[in-house]
Amino acid sequence: MFSGNNNLVKNTSHKVVLPFYLYAAFAFLAATILLFLSTSSLDQHYFNPKILAITHIMALGWGTMMILGASHQLVPVLIEGKLFSNILAHFSFITAAIGIPLLAYGFYVFNMGWPAQWGAILINTAILSYLGNLTLSMIKRKKVNVHATFVLTAALWLFVTTLVGLLLVYNFSDPILPTDSLHFLSLHAHLGIIGWFLLLVIGVGSRLIPMFLISKYSNTKLLWMIFGLINAGLLTFIIFFLYVPQISFYLISFAFILFGIGSFGYYCYHSFKQRIRKKVDEIMKISLLSVIMMLLPVILLFIIIVWLLINSINPQLVLVYGFVIFFGWITAIILGMTFKTLPFIVWNKVYHLQAGLGKTPNPKDMFSSKIFSLMSISYLAGFILFLIGVYFANNLLLKMASFLLLLAALFYNWNVLKIFSHKSVKS
Repeated sequence: MFSGNNNLVKNTSHKVVLPFYLYAAFAFLAATILLFLSTSSLDQHYFNPKILAITHIMALGWGTMMILGASHQLVPVLIEGKLFSNILAHFSFITAAIGIPLLAYGFYVFNMGWPAQWGAILINTAILSYLGNLTLSMIKRKKVNVHATFVLTAALWLFVTTLVGLLLVYNFSDPILPTDSLHFLSLHAHLGIIGWFLLLVIGVGSRLIPMFLISKYSNTKLLWMIFGLINAGLLTFIIFFLYVPQISFYLISFAFILFGIGSFGYYCYHSFKQRIRKKVDEIMKISLLSVIMMLLPVILLFIIIVWLLINSINPQLVLVYGFVIFFGWITAIILGMTFKTLPFIVWNKVYHLQAGLGKTPNPKDMFSSKIFSLMSISYLAGFILFLIGVYFANNLLLKMASFLLLLAALFYNWNVLKIFSHKSVKS
């Protein structure tokens, strides 16, 4: 998902990017610890304090913080210019880093008073700073391509998502919305899942997957079509939710999004087919697996829509849907691509003055491939076992699965800290 190109790290200081990576790693660990301690809550309704806290730590602390950091580094490459302001980037980190735990704490104790409210305000401030930084960077450079358009539009949808989230938090104590916050939960969630994560992943992945595979494939017209399809799906979903709240109409939005994801799969397939580098490493395999896993939430969403047409909502099905998105698709992307990018950033920090003057280690040697393999195995085993545990409502299986996911987070943090602590090797 993120580039490890050396030209990229010259444009944005490692001091901007690295704090986001480290924060995201710790957030992933925190979420898996809470998941392990909260398995007894998983047989309750999905709208309960512990699940809400874990979901927001995963969505904001893990997924969003990682993407914010990486895109501060990536956007300058996409627009072939510098980031507008490192100060704004630092400000977005600080405000988000304080806001996320405040909001998560508010959900965990289910107190929508000042911690949750100030947490939501700080998160919105962070996202607005990030959005402004990207916009001013692109205006200054006056060079925007399809990939940069994906990223900027995704950032705009992210701000809409967090703004709606802020209104939902305040709606608990002051009825500023026409109905309760639970009613708007699916709107809030899908603004983030489709508008932020899906658009961002497709826009960035369409640039980086061919690059990492060293592929000759390129199809800008197809990417613009995908951009239109995903946004059409999201816009129609919003219109139907607000004005025509009939479940059958959501199938139209679903069709747009499904066609967009399928077209992106076609793009990735041809990138893979026309690759010059025939051997695909383990890290890239995890990343390509995450592309395939994009279909799982879509399939589950279709099942949920059909189920709602026949029966009432199934809370366990909604729980599985959320788990597949945050612990499946998004986590698989980050697990795979962290070790394609973080080593290059730290390598450039440590060896930029030595490059070309003597022997330096290969970036991929800065972390343990054995620990990476253990992380991958424990993650995949935990993910599959968790789905089985939810289906059978078996707390023992859920406890075992969450322990394996916690183990994966520990292995991930081990390797991340190993990269962070790397010292210069004298030639």
